[in-house]
Amino acid sequence: MKNILKYIFLSLIFFTSEIIAQDNVELVAQCAASAGNVTYLKDFIVKLDAGIPGGKPPSAKFSMVLSKNTQYRFSICTAPDSEGEAILQLFDMNVLQGSTYISSTGKEFPFFDFKCQKTGVYHVFISFKEGKPGESVGILSFVKKL
Repeated sequence: MKNILKYIFLSLIFFTSEIIAQDNVELVAQCAASAGNVTYLKDFIVKLDAGIPGGKPPSAKFSMVLSKNTQYRFSICTAPDSEGEAILQLFDMNVLQGSTYISSTGKEFPFFDFKCQKTGVYHVFISFKEGKPGESVGILSFVKKL
């Protein structure tokens, strides 16, 4: 009986993780395709819980090296069953270089292009508006050499 229960438990874990992984692969493929006529470089898969009311919204941070004289595209796609709407921000040190959400106007964008002026480490932050929980995928793509 113990072996049967153990087998059922392990099967549930295996099949559940396979379904979640498949959903991520589909979301990455859809998001990469929606970026336009660019070359896919990297994805940032994010799943965040809800933030604490009145606190800073949770975010995921990713670091990467970008090359001078290169134009990149940063895209964001929110999973269909997410409560929150995803926001992607690009920073060089503590300076915001681009964002898919302009807080002063409330305007959202599916992507933004970034013309890299210096080679260095840049940081991508992905969060959800109002600290709501959600899943999303960010995509880094190559557009062209400048």
